[in-house]
Formats: sequence, structure tokens, C-alpha cells
Amino acid sequence: MSDDARTWLARLQALDLPRRVRILNVCGGHERSITQAGLRGILPANVELIPGPGCPVCVCPEEAIYQAMQLALRDGVILLAFGDMLRVPVNVPKDEPRSLEQARAAGADIRPIASPLEAVQVARDHPDRQVVFFAAGFETTFAPVAAMVAAGLPDNLLLLSAGRLTWPAVAMLLDGQAPGFDALVAPGHVATVMGPEEWAFVPGQYRIPTAVAGFSAGSLLAAFYSVLRQLIEDRPFLDNCYPEVVREGGNATARRLLEEVFAVGEANWRGIGPIPASGFILRERYAAHDASRRLPDHTDATRRRVGEMPPGCDCARVVLGQIYPTGCRLYGRACTPRNPVGPCMVSDEGACRIWWAGGIREPEPGTAA
Repeated sequence: MSDDARTWLARLQALDLPRRVRILNVCGGHERSITQAGLRGILPANVELIPGPGCPVCVCPEEAIYQAMQLALRDGVILLAFGDMLRVPVNVPKDEPRSLEQARAAGADIRPIASPLEAVQVARDHPDRQVVFFAAGFETTFAPVAAMVAAGLPDNLLLLSAGRLTWPAVAMLLDGQAPGFDALVAPGHVATVMGPEEWAFVPGQYRIPTAVAGFSAGSLLAAFYSVLRQLIEDRPFLDNCYPEVVREGGNATARRLLEEVFAVGEANWRGIGPIPASGFILRERYAAHDASRRLPDHTDATRRRVGEMPPGCDCARVVLGQIYPTGCRLYGRACTPRNPVGPCMVSDEGACRIWWAGGIREPEPGTAA
């Protein structure tokens, strides 16, 4: 542990906390850092860290994955997707391909990519083929997607968008009867793009202490200290504990490109349902590259459990911070990284996958599962 982290930990441990405090961390990257560094084990017993909705793979609509699979299987397109999307299961009979990976094994031309620029190159390399880039992600992922679209796409490249914004999910939780957390650690990378002020509504409207954090143990402990002190002093505000990267206003170029290329509207979150103002929708001027308008719609409203999590899977409750991964009925039993049932066990940003990789097999002391 760095000297900086030790300093913040000592300050945090010296605080006089009158009650149990539940801190929600939105970002999957934060959850990975917390688990890998063992931060839960060194915090005071009455401080609880709750993984939140910061996994775009976990909330990607089931029907969108199904549509991507069918475009590759039925229409013969080259289907491109970020690698961690390939293993997310959909709800189909066991004798049918249940993921992009299985559809690929069945003969579909599905290729993992790591960058939007790779999608452009694949389309240029195959001018006689229809290429579809199935893009799922939050603001940090969709800024380069917007840049790709704004720069001009090859005629044979279409975008199937499953982009989401992070703050509306937190707003939905806060508008519920029991949000389930007392303080919030906001995502550093999202704040780098969109600006920290996007999270000012949390302390402003709901009087919940909030701090933007980076991904080092020192930055996270500084954020935990900040929100705990805000609670003790009853003085909620938005604190920036990642000042070396996060600036007021965010990245002006990235925000301009997102605004130019995408409108924002209601969007479905898997297992959760529609959330207002939470989805990136390709603007009308780019309709020629919108796969949802240009290609057949294979989504089937009569399909069993369409849009839902798989049977027995509690990923939606994990994403919403209602239970811990170990509280899921399938965690470590039917559902493991090798044989994932739910999306939270697939992605490196999914809380279940992170906890399993961190060796957590049973509920931790002091946590509600």
C-alpha cells in the first residue's frame, strides 16, 4: 500500500462513526480495485461498500444481444463486438446458440474487437460484406464510438447501439422508496469525459454525500474519507478526489462528439426495465448507418423470458446494489466464470466475476447478503 493510501486509511479509521454507513460505488473498475486491494477488509466494521450499476455488459438488453446473434446467423453479416459481450447468455432453448460465442461456433461470422477503429478497418477490408458493430458501453466507451461515426463510416458499416449513461440509473435508485445507500462514490472515467458536475444532483437534490474517485487505493480511500466526513458533519457536497484527471466540464471534445452523433432517450436495462434519458440513440442524420433501421428486426416479443435475466439469476439485484454477489442463488454453484449463467459473471466489470476472481466464496462479515 502506498504512503498516500496509508495516510487516508489512518484518517478514515480515526473518524467517529455513529452508525453503519453504506457507500455505493457506481463503477465496475472501482469494484475491481476495491476487491483486488482488499479494501473491504481494512475499513471499519460499520462501513459497508456496495457494488453498483457500473457494468455495461451486465445491463445490455438481452433482446439486443439476441438481435445481434440473429443478424449474424440469419443475414450473414460480419458481426463485431467488444470481447466480453461474446459470452453473455440469452434466453433461448438449450438446443439453440445461447451467446455470440456459441453462434460463432455454429458458423456465424462474429469477431471480437477492442476498438471502434478496428470496426472501420474490418469494413474496409471486406467492402463486399455487410459489417455490423454491436456496441455496448457507457459514456467512456461511446465517446470513441461517436468519434468513429463523426469521422465518416464506410458505406458497408452499420452500428447496433446499446450505449447507456450511468447517472440515470443512480437517479432511479434515489427516486425509489429505499435507495439502500448513504453515500456515493462516482465513477472517475465517466467524470473525466462528462465532468464531475454531472453528479452534483446527488448531494444537491438528495443530500447524499458524493465523491468522484480514481482507481488507486489512495484515491478510493480519500473518497471514502470524504463522504464519511460529510455524513458526520451533515454537510453533503460533491468532492473531486481524482483531480489529476477529472476537470470541471469534462472533455469538451468528447462531449461535443457525443452530442453531435447521439440523442439521449429512454432505454431498457436488462432485468431492470426502461430508465428515462439513459440510452444513446443514433441521430437521424446518421440513419444510413443505423442497423436497427437498415436491417431486419429479429427480436421476438413472444420468446420466453425475452429481455429478462436467465431463470434463477439475481444479476439485476446485484447491479442495483440490493444484494451482494454471494447472495445470488446461483453464485459459485450453477454460475461460474467458466460457465456463466448471468452477465455479472461474464464481464471484468461485473461484480460477480470480480468477487469470484478475488476468491470471495461466502458472504463477508458485516455484509448483508
